[in-house]
Amino acid sequence: MFKKVLIANRGEIALRVISACRELGIKTVAVYSEADAHSLHVRFADEEVCIGPPRSAESYLNIPSIISAAEITGADAIHPGYGFLAESAYFAEVSEACRVRFIGPSPRAIRLMGDKSLARATMRKAKVPVLAGSEGAVESPDKALSVAHEIGFPVMLKAAAGGGGRGMRVVENEAGLGKAFLAAQREAEAAFGSGDVYIEKYLPNPRHIEIQVMGDSKGTIVFHGERECSIQRRHQKLLEEAPSTAVSERLRERMGRVAVQAAQSVGYVGAGTVEFLLDENERFYFMEMNTRIQVEHPVTEMVTGADLVKDQIRVAAGEPLGYRQRDIVVRGAAIECRINAEDPVTFAPSPGKIHAFHVPGGPGVRVDTAAHAECMVQPYYDSLIAKLIVHGRDRKEAIARMKRALSLTVIEGVKTTIPLHRRILDDPDFRAGRYSTRFLERFA
Repeated sequence: MFKKVLIANRGEIALRVISACRELGIKTVAVYSEADAHSLHVRFADEEVCIGPPRSAESYLNIPSIISAAEITGADAIHPGYGFLAESAYFAEVSEACRVRFIGPSPRAIRLMGDKSLARATMRKAKVPVLAGSEGAVESPDKALSVAHEIGFPVMLKAAAGGGGRGMRVVENEAGLGKAFLAAQREAEAAFGSGDVYIEKYLPNPRHIEIQVMGDSKGTIVFHGERECSIQRRHQKLLEEAPSTAVSERLRERMGRVAVQAAQSVGYVGAGTVEFLLDENERFYFMEMNTRIQVEHPVTEMVTGADLVKDQIRVAAGEPLGYRQRDIVVRGAAIECRINAEDPVTFAPSPGKIHAFHVPGGPGVRVDTAAHAECMVQPYYDSLIAKLIVHGRDRKEAIARMKRALSLTVIEGVKTTIPLHRRILDDPDFRAGRYSTRFLERFA
């Protein structure tokens, strides 16, 4: 087992990794930008190293500074969390070259799944269902139009090098394709440093279902059920739940087996998520694979009792998972609300100082946060303040607990998305489990 883990991240995920390491008896190193000098992840780690100015490019994305921090503190492993460098094959390679274990999959697996068009080709070879689309990146509007005519409108343009809704455009007809293609290219280049764009068939009312997988270096790969991630705005998730109301036991087994098959095809070790689009006829299609721990991993932990971050660390150290597929049982229902420092109507960021901060407790409630009273919500980073997660014996109880938890949450000084979450939970279609990725359009 590792003796010391450097956490190449900030905020609540850094605290989450610190907690897992403490239970495993592992020392931790926090890295931080000048803006985060007084953050809780710095306070609770065993050691801390400042790695640069507030801007991410000069701190949390600064690979030489992070590797230097690992070397001077004697860390023998790096946990990247999510975001920043978590899906950088180059960072994983540099870490390994410097004899610091990267807690995540191999650089090859990251690279294969990180390029979305390459990932689609890899999944086709593995016999995983993939939406009709281009074989790789399309070089011009004319080529995109040719593919669109072949598969039929509407189509989706997507950035090959990234996700999160950037470099993504829905095109309903031929007239709008050329302009959308150039806009997607520009946005992809700005966001990911690559303007490569691919094209696939667009499903008008899909469910966004993801399967959590975990693999060890001994060849064991299991899945921990599904998460429903269809409540999203501009492809950014706001609320997740497990299990999904659209997934039966039979469908869960089918999707789980396919997700494991996808992971096996790239020799996957560690925590990963295989994301699918599910149509109204229970047909599902590979969308992408995230080669890291997900923001929404707590909902899976709540319904399965797993500790996915501890599992990540143990398998990275070469230990076996210690359990099999038959040992994983989904019990009850869980919901996660992402509480962001944003205007709940316009979604404009709302950075600033939090003057009052109180989070709820009680049966079935978990809060993952690095916020506290008088802390600053920095304008340089993601606007996430806290993840509020609840578990109930069934979905009805989970919804009631989330409503109770939201009503007891106090965050003053910045605007938050709490009012929007309350509206979602009161919506009749949400309560009935009848929704798709277009659900939030009614709240625009």
